[in-house]
Amino acid sequence: MRKATILLFLLLFTISGSAQEIGLQLYSLRNEFKKDVPGTFAKIKSWGITKVEDGNDGTQGYTLNEYKALLAKNNLEIVSASAPFEELKNSPETVIKRAKDYGSKYVVCFWIPHKDTIFTIDDTNLALDVFNKAGKRMKAAGITLVYHPHGYEFRPYKNATLMDYMIEKSEYFDFEMDVYWFAHPGENPVEWLRKYPNEFKLMHLKDCQKGVVGNQNGQSDVETNVTLGSGQINIAEIVTEAKNRGLQYLFIEDESSRVVNQVPQSLEYLRSLEE
Repeated sequence: MRKATILLFLLLFTISGSAQEIGLQLYSLRNEFKKDVPGTFAKIKSWGITKVEDGNDGTQGYTLNEYKALLAKNNLEIVSASAPFEELKNSPETVIKRAKDYGSKYVVCFWIPHKDTIFTIDDTNLALDVFNKAGKRMKAAGITLVYHPHGYEFRPYKNATLMDYMIEKSEYFDFEMDVYWFAHPGENPVEWLRKYPNEFKLMHLKDCQKGVVGNQNGQSDVETNVTLGSGQINIAEIVTEAKNRGLQYLFIEDESSRVVNQVPQSLEYLRSLEE
């Protein structure tokens, strides 16, 4: 009965949310994939999830055709493919090919290389050059490049932040908001969605254990990832705003060791928001 309820919620969310869908970031199950790739995909299917984002782990040791067959068997679609920064910089054509192989509409980059915890305007300008050049090529191929901030981008720059500067200069790419990595350095995700209503195309839904003190270093203990709605981030308000802004995919990401138990609970929580 519980599984049927979750499946019905995912269907209704898609309909009522203007074709928005709850998906899963595959990195959440990185440890499970190491043990059993087919079984892990089957687990995702059992949760009623059909849209996923990959996490720089490639095809998990399978050939591309074998991997795509596993995805198809479990009714899973990679709608957002990942790309490391260096690949975007040196061979964007291979990123485009991978996205097309998966049939992905989006490509996401999760990290900008920088020294230790130091992130500067020079690092930002280098990233802007790489993202705009690669994003222009992807746009021509019908693919949208998005960057996923991790908190270090919120350091002050002039009268705003490096993040504001990145958004201002993002001519050929957009952004994926990880609500944990906006809240962790002290930002309000809803305020950013309202400030830049057209810049965020995708979202990671991730909650943070109550009482955790954040930072602007892009570093945290993965065990502070808790079931959606049970932590210190206002997930309900964020989901409402994301739906109002028309974000197409909201990916649950849970990096904790409790992920297998927590994802169904997070789905139940999201379902409760629709009641």
